Amino acid sequence: MSLSKTLSQRSGDKCELCGAENDLAAQEVSGSDQIGDASTVAACIKCRDEINGDTLDMNHWRCLNDSMWSQVPAVQVMAYRMLHRLAGEGWAQDLLEMMYLEEDTKKWADAGLIEVEKTLDVNGTELKKGDNVTVIKDLPVKGSSQVIKQGTMVRGISLADDPTLISGKANGQSMYLIAAYCRKK
Repeated sequence: MSLSKTLSQRSGDKCELCGAENDLAAQEVSGSDQIGDASTVAACIKCRDEINGDTLDMNHWRCLNDSMWSQVPAVQVMAYRMLHRLAGEGWAQDLLEMMYLEEDTKKWADAGLIEVEKTLDVNGTELKKGDNVTVIKDLPVKGSSQVIKQGTMVRGISLADDPTLISGKANGQSMYLIAAYCRKK
């Protein structure tokens, strides 16, 4: 039986990651010593584009809540890797903590992880979405005469695409701050 027929039969003609039913194709899951359907997943065009690209639609990947429980190791590995890419999101981190992989499947999943640069505060502590931070020195606000004073609390930060920046509200205004000038509370 051909690879596409095997994947089609296994997946029920749906994306094994998000459940979409159109534009399905095989997506190779790197790092496996197996070949054929054991190292591929049936994925829709949206999933394939985001797996192979740099940008992620956070809401699209909430589907991993279901697909991470698949009995197919290749699907488990892909879900694990995508959750790692989304680990800055609280929900993705929660799913990662719940996920269970057999030892050999975990090794396969870890072998293909893309190391994402983490956002760190002044002490080298990793910052995550929703953390509270304190500004450690007076910071001038670009484009204005305003200054964010040392000791200002920024609550519920968000992470930016650039790992050196965080975003949050300081003195009632939303702005980006350099993470190295903040301390996690």
